[in-house]
Formats: sequence, C-alpha cells, structure tokens
Amino acid sequence: MLQALGLGPAEEAVYTALLARPAASAPELVRQTGLTEAEATRVLLDLAARGLVVSAAGAGVAEPDGGGPGPHTARYRLAPPSVALAPFLVEQRNALHRAETALSMLSEQYRTTTGHSAGSVVEPVVGVEQVAHRFHQLQRGAQRELLVFLIGRPIAVPREDTDASESSALERGVDFRVVAARDYLDGPEVASDMRAAMTAGLQLRLVDSLPLKMVVADRERAMVPLDTADAGGEPGAIVVYRSGLLTALVHLFEKEWVQARPLYPATTGVRVEPLGERRPTEGELEVLALLLAGISDRRAASQLGLSIRTVERRTRRLMDLAGADSRLQLGWHAARAGWL
Repeated sequence: MLQALGLGPAEEAVYTALLARPAASAPELVRQTGLTEAEATRVLLDLAARGLVVSAAGAGVAEPDGGGPGPHTARYRLAPPSVALAPFLVEQRNALHRAETALSMLSEQYRTTTGHSAGSVVEPVVGVEQVAHRFHQLQRGAQRELLVFLIGRPIAVPREDTDASESSALERGVDFRVVAARDYLDGPEVASDMRAAMTAGLQLRLVDSLPLKMVVADRERAMVPLDTADAGGEPGAIVVYRSGLLTALVHLFEKEWVQARPLYPATTGVRVEPLGERRPTEGELEVLALLLAGISDRRAASQLGLSIRTVERRTRRLMDLAGADSRLQLGWHAARAGWL
C-alpha cells in the first residue's frame, strides 16, 4: 500500500509495525518486520528524517554530543498519517501528471518520426509478439471505456492471456462492454471464463455474426486484426487513432450493441413477480438466457458443460414454471416476471 507512495518494502514493514503499537525501538521491531536490528535502525532514522515518525515522549534520536538515548534504543511513534503522508501523495500525483505529459509528447514525436503524423490515422503492427503487446497496452491503458468485438478462435492473443488485462481494467472501474459472435463461446471453458468476467463487471451481449474483431480504448485508439495469418503470413493488425475511421468503428460497435442480446441473466436489480410464484434456479436461468439468445439446445449444452438431456430437462421445467406452451411464450413470461 505505502509503496504506491514511494516507500520501499522495508520502510513499509516498519511503518506498518508501528501502526500496531504506541511506540517502539529498533530492537522491538526486529521480530515483527523480519529486518535485522541495524536495518530497522537505519529505516527508523530515514523515516524520522522524512517526517513520517517522530521521537516518542521521553526519548529521542542520539545527539551528536552523546546526550540522549543512542539510535538503537531510541523509541519512535508515527506522525499523524493524514499530515505526514499528504506530501507524498501530492508528489505521486504530480509525477503521474508529468508522466502523462511526457507520454503524450513522446507518442506524438514517435508518430511524426515514423511517418504516423497527425494526418495518418493507422499504424501497422506485424508479428505475434507485437500484436499481443499492443493489444495488452490498449486494455491496460484504458481509463474509462473498452469496447470489444469477439469472433471465432483467437490467433495472436490466446483467450487465457487476456484474463489479467481484463481483470486490471475491471478493477480500475473501466466500463467494459463486449459483443461476441455466437460461435466464440463454444466450449465450456470459454463460457465459464466469460461468466466469471461478467460477475466482475464485464457486460456481454451476443449476435449471430460480426464483420470484424476489434478493441476500442477510451474512444481514442482502436486495434483491428488483419487476415494475413489466413494467407500464410504473420499475424498483423492496425492501430487506429482519433479520426473519422475511429468514429465509424465506435458507431459500428454501438449499433451492434443495441441489436445484440444479453447472454446471461442479470443477478441484481428489482424483479417484478406474481406473489407466491416459484423462481427458476441459477442453472435454469443460464439455460434460459442462452435459449432466448437463439442458441440451440446442443450448443447451449456445450457452452455450459452440460448434457443435452440436462438442458432439455431445465427447459421443460422453465416452461412448466411459466405455464408456457412454446418458447415464445416462455420468453414473454420471463420478461414480464423479471427473470432476466
């Protein structure tokens, strides 16, 4: 936690140890921090010089003339964190601002010197490692929004390699929306991974087909794979910068998003149900969401890791609960009852 403010591991260990006691000396901190007495003494003196700890009442830092306690026996207590740590937080914010400014300048200089000037809207990226690297850069660099189209089997960036980038974006509170082609979710492992991501905040909708793969970060940059791998060449992609082309890609995403169908039922929100009505189980709701998205029983069984007989049994129970004679009636009742 404190390392984010510029303190090292040893400093954080000593600082945290002092949180649990009114005051302590270096020998008293050895066991709790795992440091040697000499290391604990050095860290205490450094923290005192930076104003993070102060001499405890009745004791002080060793004086040059020999008066007062020695550095090994001096006792320290924390200075009020709201006062002592505030300058460190300000400095980190200023450093981040300077880094953002430098990044903007370097990016513009790079685009100019490599031919990607303000008049150029695309940058080619070739090779598996380069494509994967730029893909992760886009996801990890997003601050507000990620818009993603998913189609078929990943080539340059395997599904399992995207988990860390997705988790990082969701933890930062990025608005993460995905439209997936129906065949992307074939297989129980992919469906399970996507359900876990949705639990963490990812929004997922399904369509029959999509014209291309892409990821758009903060509506400022986008990445679109090329089909060079299908022709026997190396995987490639283009990075699209702010331009009419990028605006068109965002517009395409929003159009598909509106027309797409939510894949899984929502787990929060107010549901309107007739009094005393029995509710489907979570497993039955998963089947219901897939069926209403137009997925066949067999494909639903594959995506959920179930047998087709189990899917058929859950469908039959859903229709019994709804008093429906057809899946169309089932969908109408599910919407009215707030099952989805």
